[in-house]
Amino acid sequence: MSTLRVTAERLTILEHPNADALELAQVGLYRAVVAKGAYRTGEFACYIPEQAVLPAELIEELGLTGRLAGGKADRVKAVRLRGELSQGIVCRPRALAGVDLARAAEQGTDFAQTLGITKWAPPVPTMMSGDVESAPDLLPWVDIENLKRFPDVFEPGEPVVVTEKLHGSCCLLTFHADTGAVQVSSKGIGAQGLALQEDERNLYWRAVRAHGIPQLAARLAERLGASRIGIFGEVFGEGVQDLGYGASGRTGLPPGYAAFDVSAVIDGQLRWLDAPQLLAGELPLVPELWRGPFDAARVLELAEGRETVSGRQLHVREGVVVRPVTERYSWALGGRAIVKAVGGGYLTRKGGTEYE
Repeated sequence: MSTLRVTAERLTILEHPNADALELAQVGLYRAVVAKGAYRTGEFACYIPEQAVLPAELIEELGLTGRLAGGKADRVKAVRLRGELSQGIVCRPRALAGVDLARAAEQGTDFAQTLGITKWAPPVPTMMSGDVESAPDLLPWVDIENLKRFPDVFEPGEPVVVTEKLHGSCCLLTFHADTGAVQVSSKGIGAQGLALQEDERNLYWRAVRAHGIPQLAARLAERLGASRIGIFGEVFGEGVQDLGYGASGRTGLPPGYAAFDVSAVIDGQLRWLDAPQLLAGELPLVPELWRGPFDAARVLELAEGRETVSGRQLHVREGVVVRPVTERYSWALGGRAIVKAVGGGYLTRKGGTEYE
């Protein structure tokens, strides 16, 4: 899940191809449907992204009572309005009256707290939870930001690799070379500095044991001279999320697993390594869909379609992840140069789950 920030943004207004009374307000590469004439190109407004949970008074002010997602109808979710994908909400709340939105945009001001907006936290099913322990040295995974919000992370033509983004649950494993200790966690639990105690019923422990990942991590640590190794993969299957890829995540059966990243602490420095090069033949990997010169339109095209993991195109594809051929830092992101693009078909599917 991306970082939640509610910011002022400069708008580009586009014609809605299927509605005379509506227009499209573009923020980065996101587009939100708005009333025709409400905004003009070059003006600034507040942009509330997907997965934001709004307070009741703001929902009422924006005229969205009963129109948002979730059991309380308070969560922003992508929808199709007259055939066009609308992601997020463009608005000028009364609470920001008198605020210089152009200046706020330049400064990157976050209005989430001012507006009482919080980030949606998905529920955690029993098989993904368990007893936890403190894990301050766990190698964490990162929140991957969306290409549509950060379209300038990659230069046009920069060599990139595009892999399929799987709809499962992120599994973190950290191997400590000095003690041989293994820590396993999910993205959500790991973000709290916690690891899951080993339990044969737990989804993540079942996955790492079924694929011999602790032993592989130990071999990598010795080979690389690393004090810690992190192996990151997606656990998936029926019972994990609504998209199963033909695998099972039910207790008693090994869940589907596909690795997508490796990190290592070498000489005290954290390094992100080439996962396919290190793990090919050792673990299932997320499918590589394309590599070549970066082109945003091409990436967004690849985010749509059917999944390729099962080899049978069983259901919609979630999206894609884009990273440079050569690992590098991104000043735009303040960290690794890596982004995701999520397909419209996935975002607007019915009955979707979003467990972490």
